[in-house]
Amino acid sequence: MNLDFTPEQIAFREEVRAFIAENYPDSLKSKLADSEELGKEDYLAWHRILAKKGWVAPGWPKEYGGPGWSTVERFIFADECAKADTMMILPFGINMVGPVIYTFGTPEQKARFLPRILSGDDWWCQGYSEPGAGSDLASLRTKAERQGDHYIVNGQKTWTTLAQHADWGFFLVRTDPDAKMQEGISFLLIDMKSPGITVRPIITLGGEHEVNEVFLDNVKVPVENRIFHENKGWTCAKFLLAHERTGIAGVARSKRGIEKLKQIAKTEQANDRPLIEDPFFRRKIAELEMDLTALEYTELRVLANEQAGKGPGPESSLLKIKGTEVQQRITELVLEAVGHYGAPYFRGFPQDGDNIYPIGPDYAHQAAPRYFNMRKTSIYGGSNEIQRNIIAKMVLGL
Repeated sequence: MNLDFTPEQIAFREEVRAFIAENYPDSLKSKLADSEELGKEDYLAWHRILAKKGWVAPGWPKEYGGPGWSTVERFIFADECAKADTMMILPFGINMVGPVIYTFGTPEQKARFLPRILSGDDWWCQGYSEPGAGSDLASLRTKAERQGDHYIVNGQKTWTTLAQHADWGFFLVRTDPDAKMQEGISFLLIDMKSPGITVRPIITLGGEHEVNEVFLDNVKVPVENRIFHENKGWTCAKFLLAHERTGIAGVARSKRGIEKLKQIAKTEQANDRPLIEDPFFRRKIAELEMDLTALEYTELRVLANEQAGKGPGPESSLLKIKGTEVQQRITELVLEAVGHYGAPYFRGFPQDGDNIYPIGPDYAHQAAPRYFNMRKTSIYGGSNEIQRNIIAKMVLGL
């Protein structure tokens, strides 16, 4: 594998770096640095800037609004965004339902939904997980009964990320209760402002309102909002999950995370010397870097396959498992490095008017909430145990 960049690719990297430096909002930098809770417009600010430039959907085909980048250019773009600590683009529209719509949708559905996903005019959420049907997704019970030109949807979804802001949701629903589990499911696009939808917050261990319960009570959904064939939604579901798992790997962000970890370890002390000089801690960082390098090569192989017109295969399960393990280990080591400074944490602290400030260095205040937040990564997108089953079956033939 030739790891040298061409002059054109080096020039592209400089173009991306300059664009980020000139256009990434200072307001986002300060809010993220101060650990402020972000609102809907904060999440969308960088999205809209990239959309205007035509860079918000690196993986989309050019005919649907993608930039037409090569695999290497997509890699470079992700790398530069991570180095600059830019906000991540929410994946639900761009990386998840968008590819489903341009692959399985009708011309009318593509024309209606894709431009608004690109522009950020529609915020999407994912209605997959249910109480009792998380890792065993195909056992979902939310049902949709067809009545003429509509479906009537009843049921409950859980862990619906940022549904409190969503304009639309993509939902898996059971349309044939008598069929085999995977064969009686359909994929519906549902207007989140429809009568009968209730969104209730779930507060996480880190104190954030990130996920929700969503209740659907006799929600009326036009049949024209169904993607692909009735009872064949599992095909769309698997396709979407493969794209989601590839994105979860987060190699570029993890590289940046290890850089920050090293800086912290140079600052913190252990036995009267910088923590980075502790041989046991150095070994942990070295093991992380080796795993991340291996993960990066796997991601490049997957991206190369996509460039050749092949969709993500079982390799996406490998990316999901190792990517989330690396992310969790980075936050574990940061928490270990800051020691007791990671303990006193209150979200949004200090408030206006407070005269008491957090104890310890600035980088310590987010150590605990990030550690807690990252516990979810080995569960969402299909738990890592499920991914190991997929690898055993599809790769090893067991």
